Amino acid sequence: MGALRDEFAEAGARERRALVREVAADGVLTDPAWRAAFAEVPRHLFVPYYYVSAPGGYERLWSGDPEPGRRDRWLRGAYEDTAIATRVRDGDLVSSASQPSLMALMLDALEVRDGDDVLEIGAGSGYHAALLCHRLGEEHVTTVDLDEEIAESARTHLAACGYRPAVLAADGARGCPRRAPYDRIVATCAMPSVPYAWLAQCRPGALILAPLSTGLILLRVRDAAHAEGRFLATSAYFVALRGAAAQPPERGNPGYGPAGDERFLFLWGLVAGGLDRREALSLWLRERRPERERFGVTVSGDRQWAWLDDPGGPYAWPLPGTV
Repeated sequence: MGALRDEFAEAGARERRALVREVAADGVLTDPAWRAAFAEVPRHLFVPYYYVSAPGGYERLWSGDPEPGRRDRWLRGAYEDTAIATRVRDGDLVSSASQPSLMALMLDALEVRDGDDVLEIGAGSGYHAALLCHRLGEEHVTTVDLDEEIAESARTHLAACGYRPAVLAADGARGCPRRAPYDRIVATCAMPSVPYAWLAQCRPGALILAPLSTGLILLRVRDAAHAEGRFLATSAYFVALRGAAAQPPERGNPGYGPAGDERFLFLWGLVAGGLDRREALSLWLRERRPERERFGVTVSGDRQWAWLDDPGGPYAWPLPGTV
């Protein structure tokens, strides 16, 4: 890993500067602390190999390819503003490095403060945890992944970059109670509902940011049994959470209505357990194709529900229970 760092250091720095300019041009990275993190943390150290779509499956690109042109292609790809497939098993994607601009948006939404303790669900390549370490210090960062191999790989990548946060192989749906309490919890894997264990591991006033349906829900935690918040405006697609909370409801393509409309698919991901397809479409049209930020989630005791506009209003749908 040291040789990799030295060989690509200068070229990687150029690619990082270009990436930061691209992401900042879209109005993200307005916080100087996060801008510095993206400019200084070498993403290519976290993706020494990755996979790109190819006819019939995936093509593997890696830093040690004997063909210089393919090595250059690998390095450029490591700094493109796109998600990167980092683990493929039996033809299925099991882990990825998220799109940098989406990472930046999520990190900004967390509103971290100096001294905050953060739990990350889904270690992935370790790059997201490295950005947190740069901003907060490694002692304030905990990241977990169900897969021991993925956790060990993230640990290795982080160490090569000079960071040693707590990296644990554990079921993310159960959080990490031994490192609690937390001021922020951020998930980089999609889930059907909010694990109750997370609330119990948060300090009052903590924020939880997690992918739900095809959006990002930002919850403010009141106490161990109550949290509430709205979705961010952006769409978000992540590899699904595995472990105790891995059984999602039957979502999928609604098969009726504007199947290609992203906002309708987001609505369907929230209401499929409470509405049939025609009812969902009727609601969507009646409410003039509502944007994501009109929706929210409430967790109260042993119940949690999604809602449109008002937590106590007429449009509310139960989310599936979790652990």
